[in-house]
Amino acid sequence: MAVCNTQYYWYDERGKKVKCTAPQYVDFVMSSVQKLVTDEDVFPTKYGREFPSSFESLVKKICKYLFHVLGHIYWAHFKETLALELHGHLNTLYIHFILFAREFNLLDPKETAVMDDLTEVLCSSPGVGATGDGASNGATGSQNHVKER
Repeated sequence: MAVCNTQYYWYDERGKKVKCTAPQYVDFVMSSVQKLVTDEDVFPTKYGREFPSSFESLVKKICKYLFHVLGHIYWAHFKETLALELHGHLNTLYIHFILFAREFNLLDPKETAVMDDLTEVLCSSPGVGATGDGASNGATGSQNHVKER
């Protein structure tokens, strides 16, 4: 799976690097995230249960993989999102994801560099204020700002 000129690989349970198609990669990501999120040892739902010591690294891993998927959607399928008039929703999802990840330092800036141009355009649009909540000046935000890549 690729975004811009960056090739992403999946690493299997044994840590072996696997080159795969985008649909395979997305399936691996979504299956892996689903497995982690529903694992009671990772995301405890019962009162008094502790989060594992590896919790932060697992959340960072989830964010990295989800960022790869978002990057691929922009890189390979943005024309389809335009045709379906879904680009505003995609842009909003991306902004919220990036701002959340920045707030909690969940993504390595080197990892997100491949999408820096888009991030700069979307996050500097009217309505995305210093707080990043899109409500600072009452503007409609960058929801429909980017229509081409």
